[in-house]
Amino acid sequence: MSGVIDAHVHLWNRATDPQPWIDPATMAVIDRDFAAGDLERMLDETGSDSAVVVQASNSIAETRRLLAGAGPRAAGVVGWIDLTGDVGAQLDTLGPDPRRPLVGFRHLVHLDPDPAWLHQRDVSVALDALSVRGLCFDLVVRSWQQPLAATVAGEHPGLRFVVDHLGGIADSIDDDGWERGLRALAARPNVWAKISGLAGLVQDPQRLRRVVGVAVEAFGPQRLMYGSDWPVACLGAGPVAWRTAVDELLADLSAGERAAIMSGTASAFYGLGA
Repeated sequence: MSGVIDAHVHLWNRATDPQPWIDPATMAVIDRDFAAGDLERMLDETGSDSAVVVQASNSIAETRRLLAGAGPRAAGVVGWIDLTGDVGAQLDTLGPDPRRPLVGFRHLVHLDPDPAWLHQRDVSVALDALSVRGLCFDLVVRSWQQPLAATVAGEHPGLRFVVDHLGGIADSIDDDGWERGLRALAARPNVWAKISGLAGLVQDPQRLRRVVGVAVEAFGPQRLMYGSDWPVACLGAGPVAWRTAVDELLADLSAGERAAIMSGTASAFYGLGA
């Protein structure tokens, strides 16, 4: 698949899939529903061709709705299933179906009441099941959870992981500790990363350049992918300003390296257009 791929966006309808994490007082700009038409407009505004739609709630019903209604420019869906349950049975209810581009799964690890959720025995068994099916797993973790994520990735070398939002750097208060954690994840050959969830750092260009530089050095362009984290990006500089910042941050890379981050890595990792 060619063209710019936004590897991380969300859609939600709060009537069917409540988003309790949205605070109406401090997050008013995203305190509404976002549908396929909104996504298409955002992609046009940022010069992107397609997107990977990622689950926003731990709900298999939401996953089914995303598969059915994410729109024509959704190149793939990262959904949710209960990884402590019967994974095979759940997967069988979701596909395969060529109209339903289910490319992987995610669990809101950073919000789970169990800080060691990733290391539960049932979850470990489930991750192996995803590997057998050729699926992948998005890691959304706080910066302090990165060491556990690296351990889990090492225990499942056959499963491809991708670290969302560079491992929670936007919420970190210890950039040196974050860097050690990200480099430990990058040392696992089955781990990729998304330059996403950073629109809030656009107003701190020095810090933003440092963290993106660390990611490029640690992972290399072939294991990095661009994502807007829209509509959450609207809490920061917004998706258009974020896309502009990304272009500036990657300006010193070769054309091939930029193409990898902006489309090639996501296409290969998620098997888009295959």
